[in-house]
Formats: sequence, structure tokens, C-alpha cells
Amino acid sequence: MIMSSKTKYSGLIRALIVSNIISIVLFCLRVLAAHNTRYWFLIWNLVLAWLPVVWAYILTKRLKTHSFREPVQIFLFLLWLGFLPNSFYVISDLVHLTSTGEVGLLFDAVLFMSFIWNALVAGFISMYWIHKAVLRRRSSLFSAIFMQIVIVVASFAIYLGRTLRWNTWDVAVNPFGILFDVSERVINPLAHPQVIVTTATFSLLIGSIYFVIWELLQTSSVKPTK
Repeated sequence: MIMSSKTKYSGLIRALIVSNIISIVLFCLRVLAAHNTRYWFLIWNLVLAWLPVVWAYILTKRLKTHSFREPVQIFLFLLWLGFLPNSFYVISDLVHLTSTGEVGLLFDAVLFMSFIWNALVAGFISMYWIHKAVLRRRSSLFSAIFMQIVIVVASFAIYLGRTLRWNTWDVAVNPFGILFDVSERVINPLAHPQVIVTTATFSLLIGSIYFVIWELLQTSSVKPTK
């Protein structure tokens, strides 16, 4: 009997829901213990981290019957690419992790790691779907290079968000401001060494983790020979 897609992934969906609920429960426990919402941004960043999954899901569904070159698919891809950095940006929230005296530092470390884990999972799920969609249309080498470019772009966007404080929606609200900052750093990166450091660091981290996940999923999808 062939399992439907819904049945096949029901266990994974339940696990993801439970994992994200645990993050929220940990946050609520901290609020009760500390009597404040100091790390409220973790909730917001987690919501943003899951938006790329929504866009990637809609895009890959449409690609089953439509071309990648159509305006709707291009728009969905740009939406996905624009929101993807949010899934990895949560890692940079570690700069806020300090001993506040409100709760134990270890608890806060677990809290942060819980949110980071769920955000990373969201990002890598959406990347995997897009990677598979590209691979069905192009060669393995092209797909690998394409995803590496995506990772570098996302890493550069993390720099824009953490250092220059740009947000995803600023692309629509203040496109010329972002274009000015981006062009200045692309044309003269040596004048902004933090661009190279942040982009390279996150590219290596995200790329290495995704490489392991990709290979793990490819290995698990291979049926053992009898």
C-alpha cells in the first residue's frame, strides 16, 4: 500500500509542532519566573523563521504544474529568498545571552537553543524543498552551486539585519536605502571588514550543516538492497 503524502509526514509534522510548543512553553516559564518579557523577540523571530517554509511549500506545489519562469513562481521565489535569512538570523540572537540574575544562565541558554533549533529546522526544510525542485530541472552541480549562492546571500542578509538593522520588509519600504548600503559594501568590501567576516562565518556554518542534512536525507532515502 502506498502511503499518502499526508500520512507519510504526519509524524514529522507532529514532532515539529511539539518542538515549537516546547520553545513557547520555556519562554512562558521564564516570563512567570522573571516577571518580564525580556526575550520576547525570540517568539517574533521564530514566526518569521517559519515564513520561508510557507513560501517554499506554495512554490514547490505550483512548480508541479507550472514553469519556474512564470511571474508568480518568480515572485514566490523572491519571497522565499527574502525571508530565508530570518530562519538563520536567530543564531545571532545569542549576542543577547547574558547573566541577568532573573533566572539561571543555563535556563536561558536552553531557551535560546530551543528557539534557534526550531528556526534552523524551518530554514533547512525550505532549502531542501527548493533544492529538490531545482535538481529536478537542472544538474547536480548547478543545483549545488545555486544553493551555495543562496546561502551566501542569506548570510550577507544576516549581516544587514544584525549590523545595519535592516528588516526583510525594508526591501519594500526603503529599497533605495538598502540598495545604497549593499552597493557600498559590494563595491568596497575591504572598507567594511565585518561584511566579509559575518558573511563568511555564517556561510560556512549554514553550508556545513545543510551539507550534512542533505547527505543524510539522500542516504536515508536509498532503499537497502536485499
